[in-house]
Amino acid sequence: MNLQKAERRLQPWPVQVFDLYLLGLSNWRWSWRSAIVVDTISPLIGMIVLAVFGRDFGPTSLAYVMTGNVVLSLMFGNSRKMCGHVTSLRMMGGLDYYATLPVSKTALIMGISAAFVTLSLPSVTLTILIGALILGVPLQISPLVLLVIPMCAAPLAGIGAYIAFSVRNPESAGAWELLFMLLLTGLGPIIIPPDRLNPMFNTLSYLSPARYAASALRATLLGPITGQLAIDMAILLSFTILILAFVVRRMDWRVTV
Repeated sequence: MNLQKAERRLQPWPVQVFDLYLLGLSNWRWSWRSAIVVDTISPLIGMIVLAVFGRDFGPTSLAYVMTGNVVLSLMFGNSRKMCGHVTSLRMMGGLDYYATLPVSKTALIMGISAAFVTLSLPSVTLTILIGALILGVPLQISPLVLLVIPMCAAPLAGIGAYIAFSVRNPESAGAWELLFMLLLTGLGPIIIPPDRLNPMFNTLSYLSPARYAASALRATLLGPITGQLAIDMAILLSFTILILAFVVRRMDWRVTV
């Protein structure tokens, strides 16, 4: 008897992403409470420490301290989680399971990333509200922040996934992810206003998605909304598409750590 290989028929892409999003959320159903506590306390401590120096330079510096710590929590927190989760999938052979599902590589990365963004929303909200109260920063929250938050997280989540698919062991993944975090944090006006940065770092920061994420978040949390927001969002989207393309090329369903 001749057996024909069954064609792997994919579900519509939005259905794939949504199903993988729900699957990603279910993986954290027992630990989401502790994750919210940790993800809220860490940036608040950073705000309090940096505010000691920021108060000497005026309200602009305090605004950068607040929004910068939110960006660090949102972008680099999701990058760290994505890197650790994907590395674990490779190490445990979990990608073999996803390979049996009618889903694409792109949908898998987007679904996992969306789950992490959702899990970070409570801590991000608390960080913004408590941080503004502690630092005395007036908020002018725009509804557009609901679009900015996932766009801020997406590029760095992609970088975390790329690192996870590129290294040979979990220890290397954590080290490379930390290095990228430190470089992207120090290269631009994330926590520190641009006029207080080294001009070379300011120039190099135009290559970092963190610069545009911080700018977009400041606009939608503190105002005013200008045409720069559209530019920031377009650049973040471009970074996301480019990084996702690299991740998909690097990703192999059957390769383990």
